[in-house]
Amino acid sequence: MSSAESLERLEVNLTPQERFEEYLQSRGQRQTKPRKFLVETIFSQHEHFDADELIDKLPRKGQPNYVSSATVYRSLREFVDAGLLNSFQLDGRTVYELDYGYPQHDHLYCTRCRKLIEFRSEELMSLRDAEAAEHGFRVTGHRLIVHGVCRDCAGSRRKKRKQDLV
Repeated sequence: MSSAESLERLEVNLTPQERFEEYLQSRGQRQTKPRKFLVETIFSQHEHFDADELIDKLPRKGQPNYVSSATVYRSLREFVDAGLLNSFQLDGRTVYELDYGYPQHDHLYCTRCRKLIEFRSEELMSLRDAEAAEHGFRVTGHRLIVHGVCRDCAGSRRKKRKQDLV
C-alpha cells in the first residue's frame, strides 16, 4: 500500500507504547518483546498497510526481533481495540492506519496504483454535524473513502486508445 500524505499529529499525553501498556494492564495482560517491537515499528512511519505488508517488513525467522505471523495478526486486533490503529476494508483486504495521535480524516483512493491520500475537510465535518443534529443523531465518527484515479495515473493514460476515439 502506498504511503499516506502526512496529517499533522495531535498532542497526546502518552506515547503509543505507554498507551498500549495501559490497555494491557487494564486487561490483566503483560507487555511482550514482540508486541513492543510491533508498536515501535508501526509508529516509526505514517503509512497505511495490511498485515502481509507489515510481515514482509519484519525480520525473518532466526533474525533478532522475529515476530510470528500469528502474533502479528493477534497484535493488530489488540492495537485496534486499544485505540492505536483504525482498520477498514479496501479491495477485500483489511487495511490499518495510525489512529492514536492523529485527527479524524478521510481518504481518496486510486483504484489503479492503490495509493491512499488523506485529507481533512472542515466543510465536510460541518455538513456531517449539521445533518446529524437535524436528525437528533450523536456522531461518534465516520469513514469516507472516495474511489477514483490519482493525478499520476491519470497523466500516464493520456495516450488515446483506438476504442476511445469512437
